[in-house]
Order: sequence, then structure tokens, then C-alpha cells
Amino acid sequence: MAAPDSTAVRTALWRALHVEVDPPPHVFADEFGLRLADPGDGWRDRADMDPATAGRYRAGMVARARFVEDLVTEQAADGVGQYVILGAGLDTFAQRRPEIAARLRVFEVDQPGPQAWKRARLAELGWGVPDWLHLVPVDFETASWWDRLAAAGFAPDEPAVVASTGVSMYLTKEANAATLRRIAGFAPGSTLAMTFMLPAELLDEDERARHRATASRAKAAGTPFVSSFSSGEMLAMAREAGFRNATHVSGAELNERYFAGRADGLRVIPGEEFLVATA
Repeated sequence: MAAPDSTAVRTALWRALHVEVDPPPHVFADEFGLRLADPGDGWRDRADMDPATAGRYRAGMVARARFVEDLVTEQAADGVGQYVILGAGLDTFAQRRPEIAARLRVFEVDQPGPQAWKRARLAELGWGVPDWLHLVPVDFETASWWDRLAAAGFAPDEPAVVASTGVSMYLTKEANAATLRRIAGFAPGSTLAMTFMLPAELLDEDERARHRATASRAKAAGTPFVSSFSSGEMLAMAREAGFRNATHVSGAELNERYFAGRADGLRVIPGEEFLVATA
């Protein structure tokens, strides 16, 4: 049974670190992910957990999580009844927000090994898997995530919110386009929130160096970045895929929404942006 990948664990730890080291108001409070990851007592001593040097990465993780959760909350209030998380990792929406999640059918789509590990860990913690939470294991190399999603009880004739954060950069442009086409075919009123990486050449010199260092670490970890998109390219892909509306939400907009007025200077790193598209 494979453990969650290093990216999923790091994301959970950064979210926990935000609550521990950043002053309130907290953009996103997730201490469940730390318990789920169970990294051991020395996790704060990891080089990637240094509060000073990892601040903007930490900000990016909590901002994108908050953005998606705000969208899900809004859509659920409007009557949307399904929420699909592609590449769910150590997502804890079901555990943190049961008052909203229990009114939805929540589908967590991920690789079989890490998801089996997560299921076992949920049982170990006594949290379990409620009837409305569906863990959907998919070997993306050999199987169709759409087929597995449908088999798990997803209703294709009902609208859904679909979230895909921190995934697109690991897929080819062709695979991203295929995913967009599939989701554009969901029931009218469905919404996709997907992050994408800007090409390094669109960043300023300092950020370009930071981006390349991150890409180098990802490659060394066996999860190289495969694709990046300008905002215009991503919007064009979404429209070509069949989405009725497509908008770009920049890192600057996330800063304005979630970090304006903070005295600690917490801000997201430029380079990871959001596509929000409606079927």
C-alpha cells in the first residue's frame, strides 16, 4: 500500500504550518491534514517547513484551498449537489466541513495506492468514510477516471463542482485538453476550478529563478513539471473544449482577496493561476 506522494504531504503540512506560525486571521484552517499525514514530531524541522523561506509557498497552498472551498460553498448554496476532487491527495474537506459536505456527494479521485493508504488512515483515526464520501481509485496510466467516477455513483445529468489544483503541470498539454473536454461535457451549470503554471519566461527574473528551482526539485522527486500555459492559452483551451464561460483568476487577485492588509507580508508566489470555467 503506497503512502501519499511527497507533494500531498507537503501541502498538508504547509496548511497546518499556516495555523501554527502565521497570525490570525487565518486564510484557511486545516489541522486535520496534519493528523492524517502523521509526519512525526520532527516535521517542523524539515527544510521545506522553514517559516521564513517557505512563507510564500505556504500562502499559495492556503489561498488555492480557500478559493476552491469558497466556490464549493457558494455552489452548494445554489443547489449544486456534487463535488469532484481530481488528484485529491490528503484533502480534508469532508472531515473539516461536514455541515456542507454531508449535503453533497463528494468524490475524491486519486491513485489506488495512496488512496488505500488514506482509507486505512481514516479508519485508524476513527473518522471513517461516510456514505456521501466516495473514494475513487484510478490508475491514470491505464484507466479512465471518468469511467471510474461514473461507476462510483456520479450523476452525469446533475451539475457538479470539479476541483483540480496542483495537477495540470504534471500532465501533457494533450492530457489537459482531454480533461477539459470531458468536464465541459458535464451537466449545464457545472463549474471547474483548475490551477495551472505560467511559463517561466512570463515571470520576472527573481520569480523565474524560484520557479526553476521548484521545477528542479519536482524533477528530482520523480514528478517533473510537464506543461505550463499563459493565461490566454489556457482560456483558449477551455473555450475550445466547449466551456460556455471561462475566466482567469491571477495570483494578484488571490492576494487582494485573501491577504490584503496583512502586516506579516504573507503573499502567494506569482506563477500559479486559476482557470474557472462553466459548462
